[in-house]
Amino acid sequence: MRRSMAGIGLIELMVAMTLGLVITLGVTQIFLTAKNTYRSQSAAAAIQEDARFILSKMIQEVRSVGMFGCLATVQDSSKEGDFAAAFATPITVTRSSNGNVVLTLVYADVGENGPLPTWQIRSDCKFSATAYTGGQAPALVAGQLTFPIRRVVYSYSSNSINVGPKTDSVSPLINNVSQFDVTFGMASNDADEFASSYVATPTNFALIRSVRIALKVTDGNATALAREQSFSVVASIRNRLL
Repeated sequence: MRRSMAGIGLIELMVAMTLGLVITLGVTQIFLTAKNTYRSQSAAAAIQEDARFILSKMIQEVRSVGMFGCLATVQDSSKEGDFAAAFATPITVTRSSNGNVVLTLVYADVGENGPLPTWQIRSDCKFSATAYTGGQAPALVAGQLTFPIRRVVYSYSSNSINVGPKTDSVSPLINNVSQFDVTFGMASNDADEFASSYVATPTNFALIRSVRIALKVTDGNATALAREQSFSVVASIRNRLL
């Protein structure tokens, strides 16, 4: 047989197989890297979306804190006599030694649709305003307006934030939260419109100008596709609390 008609030798075959294996491994590595990057970015986007949802909800409610209708004085005719305390301190934060945090917000809702409010204020916006429990308000009379008042409780424990109308009646809102805290922006005096410092527990509600909410959210996947992310927002108080 002439040399020009010889087939592929063993050495050439081994070299070709080796090159093919190297190329296959390279393509596979690129594919796996791209897949992991995609999964990591998706997990990070999910964390950001969860944080955006809960923070936007809290901000909207914090900005409404202290709104109780059109008069500054409200008579408490609630069934349990619990409106007066909520009226006096419409935003409170309690912390326990094990890191649990409870944030309570009280504010006037917009419109009369949706779930039954915690209280209702009936007012003529001139001389009188009276708070009643939930759906126990008497029938409207001429010239009166109704202001639904809601109490929302956010409780942080066991790496989750829960929400509900009471501390003992909450539902899960977001999981995989490694840290949650609330601080208050305080003005130096009553004439200042902006906060000069932030404190964990305010001693003078009249000086609260803003609320800072901070949380850290982790990836709930067992493989930890995304790193822990920190979020912090500041919501201004639109209504003077006292």
